[in-house]
Amino acid sequence: MFPQVEPYESGTLETAGAALYWEQSGDPGGRAVLYLHGGPGSGLGDGWYRTWFDPSVFRVVGLDQRGSGRSRPLAVAALDVLDENTTQQLIRDIEALREQLRIEQWLVTGVSWGSTLALAYAEAHPDRVDGLALLAVTSTSREEVDWITDGVSRLFPEAWARLLGAAEPRPGERVVEAVARRLRSADPEIRELAATAWAEWEATHVSLDPGFSPGPAAVDRNKATLVTHFWANDAFLGPTGILDGIDALREIPAVLIHGRRDVSSPVVTAWRLHRAWPASDLRIVEDEGHGGPRMWELLVEAIAELGRR
Repeated sequence: MFPQVEPYESGTLETAGAALYWEQSGDPGGRAVLYLHGGPGSGLGDGWYRTWFDPSVFRVVGLDQRGSGRSRPLAVAALDVLDENTTQQLIRDIEALREQLRIEQWLVTGVSWGSTLALAYAEAHPDRVDGLALLAVTSTSREEVDWITDGVSRLFPEAWARLLGAAEPRPGERVVEAVARRLRSADPEIRELAATAWAEWEATHVSLDPGFSPGPAAVDRNKATLVTHFWANDAFLGPTGILDGIDALREIPAVLIHGRRDVSSPVVTAWRLHRAWPASDLRIVEDEGHGGPRMWELLVEAIAELGRR
């Protein structure tokens, strides 16, 4: 890891009814690299992501995605326009930022949901991406979402029963769809109940991760609203999503980093992507899960490696 430098510039991108926060750090004349955060809805946070990039080499761009972080409005403050927050709109936001910053091409990095968005963006604009470094790789397909919201119940039936009770799904409604609906309820008590149930479920299924530290579930209603909104809609990419457009990435070099013990997001997604993507390199860490010390080291190495190409 590198020292956590402060941004040398930050600003707001006004686009499609939103004010999106962005920041730049490192070398203004360096190799441009975009970081896409997870969630959906996690935001850039305290800027820890900046430690992955050599500040003497890279011009690092971070963006709080629509509805999250320091971007406005937050999802919970604009439920009436939540349906306008789609993967396609996030891709348009990224392109608008690239044009505003006058960047011709950039290396794109992403973690978890950020890897889905990075892949979707690269498929839509392959001429703007000269490399991808992805960790805890997801495609947010229907299969993945159903696993993390239903399939994992085979390991945690008691916790899943509590989630089901709070979700109160209607006939034919998936659990994630029910939670998403209740998080948009006009009743604040229902919204809070759904957010709490979702936080407890996330804290349960991630507990098998080798790096998990027990503690109270952190309730973040804004993030829960965005996560369930995107997951209930297959990330707006269709049932199989990313794999349908993988041919667009065939010539783009990539490093895919995944933990063998990632129960929430099994390694099969990264493996399938790698098998269909000749220019990709899959690196599996046998004793880590949805992130871990060795995985972060490999990400830093991958970014440096791609940056030299």
